Amino acid sequence: MSHTILKERLFPSLQEKQPVYLIILDNLRYDQWKILQPRINELFRIERDELYYSILPTATQFARNALFGGLMPSEIAKKYPNYWVDENEEGNKNDHEHQLLDEYLKRYGINIKHSYSKVLNQEFARKTNDNLSNTIKTPLNVVIYNFIDMLSHAHTDVDIVRELANNESSYRSLTLSWFQHSPLMDMLKYLSEKKAKVFITTDHGSIRIKNPVKIIGDKETSTNLRYKVGKNLNYTDKDIFTVNNPQDIFLPKLNVSSKYIFATGENFFAYPNNYNYYVNYYKDTFQHGGISMEEILVPFACLSPK
Repeated sequence: MSHTILKERLFPSLQEKQPVYLIILDNLRYDQWKILQPRINELFRIERDELYYSILPTATQFARNALFGGLMPSEIAKKYPNYWVDENEEGNKNDHEHQLLDEYLKRYGINIKHSYSKVLNQEFARKTNDNLSNTIKTPLNVVIYNFIDMLSHAHTDVDIVRELANNESSYRSLTLSWFQHSPLMDMLKYLSEKKAKVFITTDHGSIRIKNPVKIIGDKETSTNLRYKVGKNLNYTDKDIFTVNNPQDIFLPKLNVSSKYIFATGENFFAYPNNYNYYVNYYKDTFQHGGISMEEILVPFACLSPK
């Protein structure tokens, strides 16, 4: 599970003397990892290539906070309330990942210097690479790349990206094309030369959605296409997975009557208002938050320099 994988796989390597880099490619499907693997294998020996389970919802604000905190969302909200932003609250839901990682390491008696970088665009990527000569001296370095998640969302909003990635095969191809010419590839070349140990993983995957499911909710209902949390949710489809008590799956309970529902397979939620426009806009796009193998089964790889 995502809330234990760092303790089980990463933490033991922190006892070694070589620098460790944890690279998180937000929204990386396992098939995308496999298309990148041959290029990475030119630089590193892949010691471990395995699948692990993301959590529900398969969304960044839940899965990545669990990854960095080593706890499930309801446990983070209870133990570190200052670091958790509920679904219905204003503010960035992932602003406290670095602090959660700090606390995670402390709980297991790991007192080492570590860095944290979130790469949101090319400028951040260049700055991160320019700083590699400094971070290579740091025992643990975390780097988050948001490009693949941005590509997924651009697929919805940008016509040319929709054309370039209109199915799973072209989506993989576009991911590989970006990777081969990206600052991330330059970073991996440098880390290989410097004999660093590298872990590559993600927080969740995504699925190409095709089948709309009608749902009615109030104005406080969450907006995600693959899961909803709210008080007044009405639907008839039998393929929806319902969790009436969020605490059963370690999710914060926003109020007494709130529940979570999850789309399964290739389904997605659509409101009756402007139904046809909504369906045409989102159908065949890559989304996450629900229940499918593509969203839940995600890669965790351990790389050693050749």
